[in-house]
Amino acid sequence: MGSSPLSVRLPGDLLKRLERRAKRKGLPKSVLVERYLDEGMRMEEHPGIVFREGPAGRRAALRRGPDVWEVIATIRANGGAVAAAAEALGLPESEIRIALAYYGDHSEEIDEWVRENEEEAGRAQEAWLRQRAIARD
Repeated sequence: MGSSPLSVRLPGDLLKRLERRAKRKGLPKSVLVERYLDEGMRMEEHPGIVFREGPAGRRAALRRGPDVWEVIATIRANGGAVAAAAEALGLPESEIRIALAYYGDHSEEIDEWVRENEEEAGRAQEAWLRQRAIARD
């Protein structure tokens, strides 16, 4: 699916804020407009979901809780049991179900976050084991 042009009129103050943000992030304005529109629509479709910036990029998260990928990984680690995942994360089941609903619509994105974080954890553990093999404390 390709892109299509869209012409919009923005109030002057909003355009200036967008230009400042684009400059600060080193991104074209059009990239930010697309991001904010997509994220805004996702948040409207999934109340309770927000987007957070981090070293690995922007990701979906519960408004007052962990990233969606963390919730999904916890559900999987608990054999699919929502109640056990909620207890492990210290969240009400209703919050777990918000993450599940988002996952239902964006599973490929979330599965990629899970995979990348599992790989990073594996690399960190391997490095720790190598250090432990050589160092005596």
